[in-house]
Amino acid sequence: MNKPETIEDFYQNKFSFLPDNLNNGVGHFNVFKLEDCLRDDHKPMSYNRRDYYKICLTRGHNVYHYADRSIEIDGTALIFFNPLVPYTWELATGNKSEVTGYFCIFTEAFFTEKIRGNISDLPMFTPGGKPAYILNEQQDKQIEEIFGKMFEEINTDYVYKYDLLRNYITEITHFALKTQPSESLYKHTDANTRITSVFTDLLERQFPIETTTQRFTMRSAKDYASQLSVHVNHLNRAIKETTGKTTTHYITERLLREAKALLKHTDWNISEIGYCLGFEEPTHFNNFFKKLTNHTPTSYRIV
Repeated sequence: MNKPETIEDFYQNKFSFLPDNLNNGVGHFNVFKLEDCLRDDHKPMSYNRRDYYKICLTRGHNVYHYADRSIEIDGTALIFFNPLVPYTWELATGNKSEVTGYFCIFTEAFFTEKIRGNISDLPMFTPGGKPAYILNEQQDKQIEEIFGKMFEEINTDYVYKYDLLRNYITEITHFALKTQPSESLYKHTDANTRITSVFTDLLERQFPIETTTQRFTMRSAKDYASQLSVHVNHLNRAIKETTGKTTTHYITERLLREAKALLKHTDWNISEIGYCLGFEEPTHFNNFFKKLTNHTPTSYRIV
């Protein structure tokens, strides 16, 4: 799994520039027409996580690959994307001119700076949630009107315009919450590969360990299954069929690689390294490392 696409990556890939307000300390928001980002000279969207939220009103015949599912949409849909789940999309017809719509992007800080609560707790933004909502013609017009207000407001000099923009995002999420997600859209195409990709991404996000205050906490298959909103047996089967390894083995291998790197490339003491890797006691870390390498952490460090 690649590193998640940043806001900076998005602007460079789509427009080859960075906006002036990108690092203003209070989070970022922007709104676009979908067709403006589908020109032939733009880089194709990779299957990956983004480190920002996205809400998209899309019209046309498209297939979205979202975590372990594929979502085929022929018509109008409202779709929510979150930073925890990788995704991409492809044209079902191959004709970009048939795709129209709007989308907005925003960082979590855009909300948390001003609003109590966590936007990631909303059902459409949870990793195991259903993010797509099919819209009829009247609903399409309602959401298009809200996006129109976003476009109008973001270009004003009104000092409180970002408060209004937050309200427009909230209005769209409440519209969706009152609408049932479209259950019939979801197809588990190559589900094992996709769920393995999401699991691997969640695992890799915890590394590298860069300070002695950082700590690896998701150590069990159950931890990852909970984050992905799947049964732990389902996760274990997917990992085994895709990689040939158990989930525990996969986590252990990655933890061991990080332990070796910290022992070789830092001057932290053994207790600090063990704590960062999630071991409550230095003896637990010593036993873990010796069992897998036949060396104690101390002896490995001087080899």
